[in-house]
Amino acid sequence: MDFDYTETQQDIRVAVARLCAGFGPDYWRQSDEDGAYPERFVAAMTEAGWLAALIPEEYGGAGLGVLDGCLILEEINRSGGNGAACHAQMYTMAAVLRHGSQEQKAAYLPKIASGELRLQAFGVTEPDAGSNTLKIKTFAKRTNSGYVINGQKIWTSRYMQSHMYLLIARTTPYEEVQRKTDGLSLFLVDIAKAGPALRATPIHTMINHHTNQVFIDNLEVSDADRIGEEGKGFYYLLDTLNSERLLVSSEAIGDGKWFVEQAARYAGERVVFERPIGANQGIQFPIARAHMNLQAAELMRNRAAALFDKGEPCGTETSMAKYLCTEASWEAAEACMTTFGGFGFASEYHVERKWKEARLFRTAPLSNNLILAQVAQHALGMPRSY
Repeated sequence: MDFDYTETQQDIRVAVARLCAGFGPDYWRQSDEDGAYPERFVAAMTEAGWLAALIPEEYGGAGLGVLDGCLILEEINRSGGNGAACHAQMYTMAAVLRHGSQEQKAAYLPKIASGELRLQAFGVTEPDAGSNTLKIKTFAKRTNSGYVINGQKIWTSRYMQSHMYLLIARTTPYEEVQRKTDGLSLFLVDIAKAGPALRATPIHTMINHHTNQVFIDNLEVSDADRIGEEGKGFYYLLDTLNSERLLVSSEAIGDGKWFVEQAARYAGERVVFERPIGANQGIQFPIARAHMNLQAAELMRNRAAALFDKGEPCGTETSMAKYLCTEASWEAAEACMTTFGGFGFASEYHVERKWKEARLFRTAPLSNNLILAQVAQHALGMPRSY
């Protein structure tokens, strides 16, 4: 076992932190207040090649491993930024890379790597199905030339900022499949080409996340737009979500480190009753606990990423990493908010913005309660609860 990061990985941290220094906390606060997409930041990340880090060199990327990608997003959030503005560009392309045809890889991956195409939007969740993806109703009906898709998706983030839309739909009714996980297919849709067949309306939330509901009305797609085999989309989805959970876990680690660093600094500077508040165990112990739990969660993230990069089964490990990292991050967020007291609610200190962002990751992607149920059933052999 080697617990050290490689020299290349250390260089990644330094380089990403240097880029992020040009987009300080005030940049992110202004984007938040304006409800604006951080276009300049995403463009800078694209130009520097960081969003193409996981794409093989033959397609114009850096050919790095998923742990390297994790460190990129971790450093964004540790700097006070928000990697969620661009993280999907790193994991949605995995569906094309791992399950697409050679023609699809050649057509899309170089353009995704260069930034000519943005693949930030992923249509999975539906209003009625929620986390029960097998019960989605969006249906792709077979035609002579391909499919016609009708349905509705919700919580599709960055749709307005994307050129391509990764979409999962039923191609066989739920009642007609032998295995519940069969009958779903994955499609890569050109949004401009789709025209009025795709219609999105923004969902206003407490954080600046650019999420939407998407209505799909008689969307015509061809066989060439389908990724992999018909009916196997759920398995491709799970493969993609493993990388998503690792990358989101890393953003949570970055947030948590930001909270701990800010809280420890402020606790040493803030003087009340003639002593720094950090001298009080009621302040220092929660920060110390959060720091320790973040360190432990980071090890679980690294373990899961190592399995992923070796091509070994890692579904349980990526889920556990997501749970531990997001819970540790939220613990750090609470400790930081408590340390700052009333000033934590003032936007100029940036704590309230990051606090809201950290809370999201306990719910999405994939509720932490569902992870507990998954681990209980699949890792411990307990009865199925859902």
